[in-house]
Amino acid sequence: MQSSQADQDTPDVDQEEVFNNDTQAESTAEAASNESTEAASEVEEVSELEKAQTELAGLKDKYLRLMAEFDNFRKRTARQRNEERATAAIGTMNSLLPVVDDFDRAKVNSEKEDTEENFPNGVELVYQKLKRTLESLGLKQMVSTGEVFDAELHEAFTEIPAPAPEMVGKVVDTIEPGYTLNDKLIRHAKVVVGK
Repeated sequence: MQSSQADQDTPDVDQEEVFNNDTQAESTAEAASNESTEAASEVEEVSELEKAQTELAGLKDKYLRLMAEFDNFRKRTARQRNEERATAAIGTMNSLLPVVDDFDRAKVNSEKEDTEENFPNGVELVYQKLKRTLESLGLKQMVSTGEVFDAELHEAFTEIPAPAPEMVGKVVDTIEPGYTLNDKLIRHAKVVVGK
């Protein structure tokens, strides 16, 4: 009987081992499945992280470009404002230039020996003060006589035979001087050119 009982015990142990092996196999399969799921979720997390980093880099680039564009806009408008301030007086200066021209002509005529006209000292003082004030505002009279004719700066009123060979193509006389305001041409000089 004992041997039959031992025979019976042996199959029970085998069944337990099979059950344990099956359980271990299932748990190993579950673990492998969990690992693959975890690996897949890690891959998803990594790809989501990469997407987020890529999106962040794109947004950062967009932000930097926008800031640079705004900075350029700010500088451009500041430069335009400065240019407008510098040339805001062009209309006023152009209105005053004929008065200055009249003063210049009166002064030149009074200095001629064969004229009876007089340029009183008071008028001379007013004239000098007006010239200094306009110069302090950026108005400068161009020197044209003796210079090479330049269509950018001069307006040829007429051409005459050059009094000397070196005066060919140069300004022989200035009828009306040209002016610049803060180095910007506001009136061309009306000149006589030697040919």
